[in-house]
Amino acid sequence: MEWSVARSDARYGATLEEHEGRVSVTSLTRDDSEVTPPNVVVSADEKEGRVLVEVDGSPRLAHVSRIGDTWWVHVNGRTHVVHLHDRGSSATDITKGALTAPMPGTVVELHVKQGQRVREGQVLMVLEAMKMEHKITSPKAGEVAIVNYEQGDRVEMGSVLVEIVD
Repeated sequence: MEWSVARSDARYGATLEEHEGRVSVTSLTRDDSEVTPPNVVVSADEKEGRVLVEVDGSPRLAHVSRIGDTWWVHVNGRTHVVHLHDRGSSATDITKGALTAPMPGTVVELHVKQGQRVREGQVLMVLEAMKMEHKITSPKAGEVAIVNYEQGDRVEMGSVLVEIVD
């Protein structure tokens, strides 16, 4: 399997090693080229949906959720969307401008409207989930094609919130 991180066309492959319930990355490729793997070790936590991630020996908790072949990883105040792919498959439209909800929540702020031009990194909306606010930012400069939810709406994890086109 290969994987990609939302907002990027790069494809990654990893070789993992498990020892005493801890998983580490032993080799890593990016677009079929070898890269130096990070010093990352992941182990289960006592709470479901949570893992302990050690980066260069520094531990932190991450909340992980999955729907189909898409994983949402929330760590250090940021949510990373990771898509699994069959080796050699083409990129999906989901990485080409559709922003999805990282978890179930409520839209508490809406900062854009359809037809508005946005810049990369601009906050488009804010979701509240589990008493935490999550900023949904634009992955690229472009135009807001669709805003599917309004302030106060409940969203499910994986719901397409906003679509950005060039």
